[in-house]
Order: sequence, then structure tokens, then C-alpha cells
Amino acid sequence: MAFNFNRLDRRRFLRGSGAALALPLLSSNLPLSASNSAGRENPKRMACIYFPDGVPMPLREDPAYQDWSWFPHGGGTEFTFTKCTDAFEPLRDDLTVLSGFSHPGARKVHGHRNADQFLTAAEIRRDGPYKNAVSLDQVYAEHVGDQTRFSSLVMSTDGGIGTPRAAQTLSFNRAGRAIPAEQSPKRIFDMLFVKSNVDAARRLANNESALDEMLEDANDLRSILSSDDRLRFDEYLDSVREAEIRVQKAREWVNRPLPTVDRAKMEADISPESPRLYVQTMLDMIYLAFKTDSTRVATYQIGRENGAGVSDRLARAVGFNLAHQLTHDTKNPGGWENLGKYCRFLNEEFARFTTRLKETPEPAGTGSMLDNTLLLFGSASSAFHLSRNYPLVLAGGRNMEIKHGKYLNYAGSNPISGAWSGGPEPYTKKIEQEDQPLTRVFVTMLQQLGMETNSFAGATGNFPDLLS
Repeated sequence: MAFNFNRLDRRRFLRGSGAALALPLLSSNLPLSASNSAGRENPKRMACIYFPDGVPMPLREDPAYQDWSWFPHGGGTEFTFTKCTDAFEPLRDDLTVLSGFSHPGARKVHGHRNADQFLTAAEIRRDGPYKNAVSLDQVYAEHVGDQTRFSSLVMSTDGGIGTPRAAQTLSFNRAGRAIPAEQSPKRIFDMLFVKSNVDAARRLANNESALDEMLEDANDLRSILSSDDRLRFDEYLDSVREAEIRVQKAREWVNRPLPTVDRAKMEADISPESPRLYVQTMLDMIYLAFKTDSTRVATYQIGRENGAGVSDRLARAVGFNLAHQLTHDTKNPGGWENLGKYCRFLNEEFARFTTRLKETPEPAGTGSMLDNTLLLFGSASSAFHLSRNYPLVLAGGRNMEIKHGKYLNYAGSNPISGAWSGGPEPYTKKIEQEDQPLTRVFVTMLQQLGMETNSFAGATGNFPDLLS
């Protein structure tokens, strides 16, 4: 088969027996005007990854404070990670930890409802009519989505949209309507990388590789690639093959129905490592979607609040039963450490994903993929589902003039924390220092992603500290 690169763009596929695999972005298949030259603009991507129910925030006098506080000790460029967050240490110069940010309209919202407004900043009342707004990812998708095969990738562990005030998706359109999230790695893989007819679908159902029928086509293509692109192309095929294997394993966990048997039987049926594999595979889908330039916008809601859904069982990755219960057991001996170990698992997987982007040269561009990608990772709760002082990490974007290596603490020296006594919940208490509006971070992200805007959700102003 002869290839004509004048007709080959980044949306072209390798083909075999009715299946098709998306090509990676290569310098050889770009028009001259888009080749790797001084005038070329790199793609700019954004991914937002959310976890529910907050983080460990023991008081200073608590023995767990030194090791298991989620927020670092110190500030500015002089700070140290704890055991909860030390997975970020190798990425220290590629990320910024943020403290003291929240959405003003959500500060009195109970933490069981926070995913709804994490990327929208909407004021969602406890009851009455439900009204949301457009999410950060969809604002950027409107700007850049027509340049890729998919305008955005919307994922969550629980899938679908959930219910009002209990969202199972982070993404909302201009009308404030929830955009359904995909939870199956297999369906995401096929959607992104394999277009198939009935015969191909049957072959894939029999666990045959999507790549097997395409190797002859791939060899023809490899023969006319540059040496650099040949290396990138082979690494891409290896990545897809690896992801394909992981998808087959991970879908066994997410497709398992919610248990109706006793807890002991449930423990025996599910491997503690399956949830970790599942989270890794979902993040791998974002990596491969970005690498093939199938989309430049992605969201992944790792879990939903209030302990409902399959996502609550992710705690089994580190030997616990249910994730949400860990947040209510912090007043028990060892409670902060247990919650810290679960949060460390999430931090490790985010760090692994971020590192993979950092170690991958930008296809047909400059720097690494991480240099051209903004990653927002965090929760809309701090301790006890408190809707203030969100735990947040912003990573990547070196080629977008984002300056990292800092812990920006605007929460003061004594944010609300400690073990909940069971009395009035902390979100109802008056605090001495108001948070910074998180929308200022959103505006900064959109500006550095190339959008001309100075407002988000009706709030104006950016956050220059991220740029200096």
C-alpha cells in the first residue's frame, strides 16, 4: 500500500479487516506550515481530574499532622511534602499546590454535592430548582474542539450523569445540562482508536488484538517515515497494545455489578489491585487520546460524593473497604493515616500519569507533552466535606508560561480542620478568612491556553502568581 502524505492528516487511520486505528501525530504527516519550526504553535491541552470527599487535615497538635496532612508544610518555594503527597516530589518543578481557593457560591454547600459545581462555579442550592452552568472544560472545548476528532473526552468511574446535586460527570454544556461520562475503558478505547464493522467487532470480542490485522499497513507506513517519527510510531503502537491489554483486565472490575452478598464474600471476589489498574487505565485513555490528538480536552471524575456507586470501592486498592467511610472515621485512632493512605493512592496515580506526559516528547512539536498540557487535579472539599480550601494541584504548561515549584497557601496558618465531633458540621461555621475565588485560576488557565477572556462564571480577573 502506498502512502501519500499530502493527503494524510492526523485523523487518518491504519486499516485492517474492517477495523481502523487512529494514527499518532507525526511531523512527517503534517503540512509544511505545521512542521516543527520556530513559527509552529504546539497543541494546547487541558485535563481536569476530580476526587470526592476531601483530604486529611489534622490539627497541628495531632500526631498525624506531620506525616499525613494533605497540604505541604511551609510555603512558597520552601515547602516539604508529607507521606500523603510525597509522590509529587519528583514532579516538584512541574506543579503548584494551591490552598485557600474555593467557589464563593458553593462555600455553604454540603460536600456531598460538590462535584456538580467544581468546574462550573455555579451556586447550586441545597433544594429547590436545580440550575447549573457551563463547565471549564467545555468552555475550552468550544474554543479548540473543532481541531480534533472529538471536542472533549468526558469520563467518570460511575458513568452517566448521576442526579442533580449528586453528579457523576464534571462536564456541563452551555445550558448547564450534564454531559454523560463514559466509565468503560473498553468503550473509550474503541471510540478513540478503533472504528470497526461487524466482523472486526466480532474479532475484538474474541480477544484478538486490534493491531494484528494492521501490521502490514503499519510496515508500509513505517518505511517512509523519518527516523525520529519511526521511533515515535513504534512507541505509539506499543502504547496502544499495552493499553489494549490493560483495558481487557480493567473492564472486568468496572463491569462487576454492585454486590448484594455479604461483605466477606465481596472482599474475596475483588482483587485489591483491580481498582488501581482501573484508575491507571482510565488515565491511560487520556494520555493516548492526547498523544494521537484525538482530543485536547478531557475530564475524569474519579468518584462521586456520599459513598454511592462503584467508585466508593476504589479504596480496596490500598486494603480498605469503602472510600467514603474513611472520611468519617478520622476521629478514630489511625483515622487520619488511613484516609491519608487512600489519598496517597490517588496522588500516586496522578503523578504516574503526569510523569508519563513529561517523559513523552511532544509529537511533531517542542518540549514534552506535559509542557503543552495543563492538568488540574483536586477536590471541592477539604476536611469533613467542607466546601472551602479546596485541595488542588495545577501541573504542566511550561510552554504556556506557567511557573511551578511552589506551594501557594492563601488559607492562612489555621484553616478549619481537625476531627469532627459529630456536632454541627464545619461547613456551617463562620471562618475568619475568606478563600480566593477559584475562578481566577480558571481564567488564568484559559488565557494561557490561548483564549482571550478575563472572566468565568461572572467573575473577573486572573491569578498572576501562577505566572511569576
